[in-house]
Amino acid sequence: MKVLVVGSGGREHTLCWKLKQSRMVKKIYCAPGNAGIGLVAQLVNIKDNDIKGLANFAKKNNIDLTVVGPELPLTLGIVDEFQKRKLKIFGPSRAAAEIEGSKVYAKEFMRKYHIPTAPFQVFSDSAEAISFIKSAAMPIVVKADGLAAGKGVIIAKDQDEAVEAVEKVMVEKTFGEAGNKVIIETFLEGQELSVMAFCDGKNIQIMPPSQDHKQIGEGDTGPNTGGMGAYCPVKFVDDSTMTFVREHILEPTVAGLEKDRRAYKGILYAGLILTEAGPKVLEFNCRFGDPETQAVLSLLRSDFARICMAVVDGKLASLDDIQWSSGSAACVILASRGYPGKPEVGKKIFGLRNYSDKKCYLFHSGTRKEGRNWLTNGGRVVGVASINHDLQAALSRIYEVVGNIKFDGMTYRGDIGYKANVQIKSIKI
Repeated sequence: MKVLVVGSGGREHTLCWKLKQSRMVKKIYCAPGNAGIGLVAQLVNIKDNDIKGLANFAKKNNIDLTVVGPELPLTLGIVDEFQKRKLKIFGPSRAAAEIEGSKVYAKEFMRKYHIPTAPFQVFSDSAEAISFIKSAAMPIVVKADGLAAGKGVIIAKDQDEAVEAVEKVMVEKTFGEAGNKVIIETFLEGQELSVMAFCDGKNIQIMPPSQDHKQIGEGDTGPNTGGMGAYCPVKFVDDSTMTFVREHILEPTVAGLEKDRRAYKGILYAGLILTEAGPKVLEFNCRFGDPETQAVLSLLRSDFARICMAVVDGKLASLDDIQWSSGSAACVILASRGYPGKPEVGKKIFGLRNYSDKKCYLFHSGTRKEGRNWLTNGGRVVGVASINHDLQAALSRIYEVVGNIKFDGMTYRGDIGYKANVQIKSIKI
């Protein structure tokens, strides 16, 4: 069959790479893609927010399945448009995708269906938000309501930082219309965890848990980014914790969305924190995480295209044999100087080649090609991923390859996976 992947980052490169391994898939297109994705798919010059243009392409080229990577086209209603034209597409409807598109909606949904999350208040007036801060216990978390490329969450250690965050989001409009409302919520302590699940509207299949590294600096310092690295699975998460996540978070969320006539198909991503009182939801995403996907899908042994079709057709329950490798996988992001602010681009990249012989794979996030030269073309440039018998072996391979890649201003974290062996306190479930 012919597959169209929508998006242009490292996640989409990973999706194309995994789809290419399927016996079912004969041709892969990616819109708009990037130069690295062009190594495994035919690039199509259509932006991911051009919903009608993408639908026209899929119809004209008899695309059998479209897989959507980023959140923007999902929140714009790409699934609704494709379904209207009888085109098969993997992802949630516009109404269901609001669980990521609006943090206010997501928090109110969780309160309605008793899904564990931090206490919160919603503000549409900056003065009221600042007044609330002056009587709030610190630290607190300030979140922009709308999409902010993973950068709209600010942890404030004191009142000054909290006020500055509100002004940045609501007054200065750093994240545009996403900052029309803010959530101010209680800061929760614990290990963070990413759990993704395939959903077909009623049924779910949970993937191995992973851990993302959001902040730019080692030791989780500096501003939030879209993600600087990830590893999978997370060994300190036991079966009872995953059972709780299934029974008290993921299944009630899917059931609640169906009850609200927002039946959810695609990937449901739960960003969790393991508190002493049990797992709680920090955020929901309506798509694969980036860079979690680079680690998690590296471990998938079953046919990815077959799973996607089962999700679209509402037949996920029939796939009781989804298999995962027993080893560990990780991904380290190489970013440009200036990221997550204004990144420098156009820098020549040295050392990009096929490292698969070393159990290492390069997933391009922001690259372009000029003649025979590879150039940087975004904040996150390349994800170096590996799968091996254990996490340390995978990371050793990755950092060996990272040492061979160079570009002016290249930055990365050398401590991905540093919390993998922590001993967490007993969780009350």
